[in-house]
Amino acid sequence: MVRGSIKVLKDAASGLNKTLYERLVCPLSRQPLRFCEETNSLISDAIGVSYPIKDGIPCLVPADGKMLDTDAIKREEGGESSGKRETD
Repeated sequence: MVRGSIKVLKDAASGLNKTLYERLVCPLSRQPLRFCEETNSLISDAIGVSYPIKDGIPCLVPADGKMLDTDAIKREEGGESSGKRETD
């Protein structure tokens, strides 16, 4: 009985986290954040900053954010890089 209760609580917590992440905005741009499962971070596409999530808590302090490479952002969105490769 206890194991079943723990599973229900974990499932409820994960749903709450998803709802929370959908409502958070970037502290710098005030634009919505996108959750990236691959890096377990929240990404501001508006300014190209990734905020880490530590122990389920988003760290939205601007000093904790990391600038993203624009090519990395396009790959995460499923697009292709607009840069052209030069041949030798």
